Amino acid sequence: MSLKIFATIVYGILVFVGGIIGYSRAGSKKSLIAGSIAGLLLLFAAIAQIFNLGFGLALAKIVTLILLVVFTIRLIKTRKFMPAGLALVTGTIALIAMFS
Repeated sequence: MSLKIFATIVYGILVFVGGIIGYSRAGSKKSLIAGSIAGLLLLFAAIAQIFNLGFGLALAKIVTLILLVVFTIRLIKTRKFMPAGLALVTGTIALIAMFS
């Protein structure tokens, strides 16, 4: 398994779980829906990469970039590292791995 696929799977799981945690701690349905959709899209992108479908890596990069923009905006608004800052750091690491 390549680093790109591994990064996509790990980040997809983190985003999915993060949405569930956001819902359980703050009652945020937006976090649950967005985290579930983005996490599943990333896991789908990883499966596409495993089966050598050309769009898999591109989909993973696009979803990750969108999430980075969202988490950057959220970090600027709240000025709190948790959870937006942590998500921003993990997303950046995942994106670097996807481009390696």
